[in-house]
Amino acid sequence: MLNVKVFNQEGAEVKDLELNEAVFGIEPHKQAMFDMVLLQRASLRQGTHKVKNRTEVAGGGRKPWRQKGTGRARQGSTRAPQWRGGGVVFGPTPRSYKFKLNRKVRRLALKSALSSKVQDNEFTAIDGISFEAPKTKQMVKVLENLNAPVKTLIVVDEITLNVEKSASNIPGVKLLDAKHVNVYDILNSDKLIMTEAAIKAVEEVLA
Repeated sequence: MLNVKVFNQEGAEVKDLELNEAVFGIEPHKQAMFDMVLLQRASLRQGTHKVKNRTEVAGGGRKPWRQKGTGRARQGSTRAPQWRGGGVVFGPTPRSYKFKLNRKVRRLALKSALSSKVQDNEFTAIDGISFEAPKTKQMVKVLENLNAPVKTLIVVDEITLNVEKSASNIPGVKLLDAKHVNVYDILNSDKLIMTEAAIKAVEEVLA
C-alpha cells in the first residue's frame, strides 16, 4: 500500500490517502520520460528560421566575366555561395520539429514522472485550495505552510479565478488543472502539490 499524508492550507495534517500504485508507485522509466520531455520541448519550437539560397538572393543575373581567356576561375553569377552577398548553402528553412510518441509511451512517461516525485519525497497532497478573494499573500502563506521551494507545480481539479490570480504573480510557481498535467512541468519543478480531487482525476485516467 502506498499512503501519503494529506495536509490543509494551514499545513496541518488532516488524514492519510492511499495512492494508486499503478500510477504513483511504478518504477520510473527514464527513457520514456526523456522522450516525452524531448517531444514537449520540440513542440515549443516555432521553426520559422529562414535563409536565402542562390535562387532567392537579389541580383547576380549577369555573368561577371567571360568564360575563357581571363586566367581566373569560371563564374556564372555573383550570387553563388562562394561570393560575398551570395546565397547560403544548406541553410535552415521553415520546418516543424514536432514528432509523435505512442499513447502507451506517453502514459508510461506521465506515470513515471508522478512516481519519481513520490519516491523522491517531492510530492505533497492537499485537501483543497480556495480563497475568498485573489490575494498573492495568501498563496505565499499556503506555500510556506507546505514547505514548498521556489519552483513548485500546483495541480488542482479545476482552476478557480481567485486561485489562478493568487498564484500568477509568484515567480517559479505554476498552476495547472488535472487535465493538463504533463511530464515536462512535473520534472521541471522541485515540488509537486496536488489536491485530493486532482489525484483522483489523474488516477481515473491513468489507472
